[in-house]
Amino acid sequence: MSDSVYSIGQQGQPWADNEKGLWLDEQNIKRSYQDEVLTKLELLTASFDMIQYGSLSVDESRYPLYVMQSKNWQTHNKTVLVTGGVHGYETSGVQGAIRFLETNAKNLSEQFNIIVAPCVSPWGYETINRWNNNAIDPNRSFYLNSPAQESATLMSYIQELDVDITMHIDLHETTDTDNSEFRPALAARDAIEQKSWNIPDGFYLVADSTKPEAGFQRAINQAVAEVTHIAPADSNGKLIGVELEQFGVINYAARELGLCMGLTDASYVTTTEVYPDSPLVDDENCVKAQVVAISAAIAFI
Repeated sequence: MSDSVYSIGQQGQPWADNEKGLWLDEQNIKRSYQDEVLTKLELLTASFDMIQYGSLSVDESRYPLYVMQSKNWQTHNKTVLVTGGVHGYETSGVQGAIRFLETNAKNLSEQFNIIVAPCVSPWGYETINRWNNNAIDPNRSFYLNSPAQESATLMSYIQELDVDITMHIDLHETTDTDNSEFRPALAARDAIEQKSWNIPDGFYLVADSTKPEAGFQRAINQAVAEVTHIAPADSNGKLIGVELEQFGVINYAARELGLCMGLTDASYVTTTEVYPDSPLVDDENCVKAQVVAISAAIAFI
């Protein structure tokens, strides 16, 4: 178990509003959602519809929420959903979704209806946070009456679209700060003990245990292996404490855990995990891995 003592709160006592306020006071803007996300999306409006589906109440003018959708929507085409930045601090998820729009997405729009929500949590993106401003994890909040505005707003938009989504890929990273900051913060917030594990060195996938689609996951990893390394299991044969389903793949109960990949009834779903702190990669390699994963997922279906 982790013995880390976090700087906020008293050990053994869950956070109340006061502690959450203290945590929020420590957060600050580190990068620009406008410059790094919205400006890039605006350059793509000749090829995709840029649709605002809400805004975050923490600052509605600063944090409008957008999806990009195929202009030539065809009802007979399969529909695919790409989400990034559910955890705002996971940079390649956001930039990988945007890079996909800038590169492969336009040609694929002839055969598929494409929906991309590149930055689900823009406040988290700017402050480099896993949580939102209310100390809630959006990727544990995709359920009815969600307490996370990021999750609830996207869920509402997708439901109102009322389309059958065939494939959903959710883009994430596993970083060293998961162990140094975010897991200790979670332990403090909820007054729980956290098991510790080594961060996997490499790319891996998290499949939905209710519909794992092993061949789909394997095809993505095989494609990604051409641009970056797949994470090996640890000495216990696990990744982040979970038994392998196959090399580079673990399974989670998506809807039970309130994960974004459980957002739809898609038959093919997966969550990517890139390790940006590996000495074997750089930022560009991580973005490329996300783009290859999206493209391989679509190619499979």
